[in-house]
Amino acid sequence: MLFPILLLLVGLAILLVGAEVLVRGSSSLASKMHISPLVIGLTIVAFGTSAPELIVNIFSATAGTTDLAIGNIIGSNIANILLIVGISASIFPLVVKRSTVWKEIPFALLAIVLVFVMANDALFDRVPFNILTRTDGITFMSLFIIFMYYIFSLMRSEAQNEAVEKVKEYSTGLSVLFSIVGIGALFFGGKLLVDNATELALIAGLSESLIGLTVVAIGTSLPELATSIIAALHKHSDIAVGNVVGSNIFNVLWILGLTSTITPLPFNIQANIDVGVCIAATVLLFLAMFVGKKHRVDRWQGIIFILLYIGYTAYLIQRG
Repeated sequence: MLFPILLLLVGLAILLVGAEVLVRGSSSLASKMHISPLVIGLTIVAFGTSAPELIVNIFSATAGTTDLAIGNIIGSNIANILLIVGISASIFPLVVKRSTVWKEIPFALLAIVLVFVMANDALFDRVPFNILTRTDGITFMSLFIIFMYYIFSLMRSEAQNEAVEKVKEYSTGLSVLFSIVGIGALFFGGKLLVDNATELALIAGLSESLIGLTVVAIGTSLPELATSIIAALHKHSDIAVGNVVGSNIFNVLWILGLTSTITPLPFNIQANIDVGVCIAATVLLFLAMFVGKKHRVDRWQGIIFILLYIGYTAYLIQRG
């Protein structure tokens, strides 16, 4: 018991260091290339911080633990919004760009709504099963390509039209090295943490679904949490918010899409409650942009997000 706990703490430490290094490297690259930190948050940082979800889902798909794979993605997306945005906003109010409010957040909402539609074959097609098929996976990945095209279009327009936030610059080589080392640390730290957290949860006798929605989801969301907190402390709110929204889109369209392309994923109808919570959390994030100061998540809103996540976690534990 003691050894897994020790390895879990080591994994958490690696995650925190990796997040710090990644934010420094990616922010420096953004400044040197005259690219908005928002774009970096939606691409390099989002890819790097989504690596643990990708690894967990590939391992889960090949091992046949599909409840864990689906729970990991849905649970991570809920944690990203309610827990990570909540904590980040509590540290420093998060100013959100207009493009994030009107394009990226609605795109994240579309992605999770599509999960509900595609996974509920019994409801929509009147068949005796619910499954995310390879066709669904290919559809998700096709939408992901469209999203990436939008991001690179945004990159070009922002490079031409907007002043870039001033951040500490390093040499190009050092900036790239920081980014690579940061992503690598997030990957290995996340895997180390999730493996040992899962082992501890199994010792405690928790179900596969509950492990996916709580222990694994929170564990794989720790890179996003660490990155967003450090970005908030540095007052790089574009990275803090862009990282969360970008990761939610990546999780569904890229990771869930790739996983269901590798192997079809049977969908437990009970998971509709969790998908519904994820949809509600995304809508709540959108509505928060118009309550209080426009296009900003204030501290009091962050606290509400955290309390909602605590309530949802208590419900999951009670559900078992």
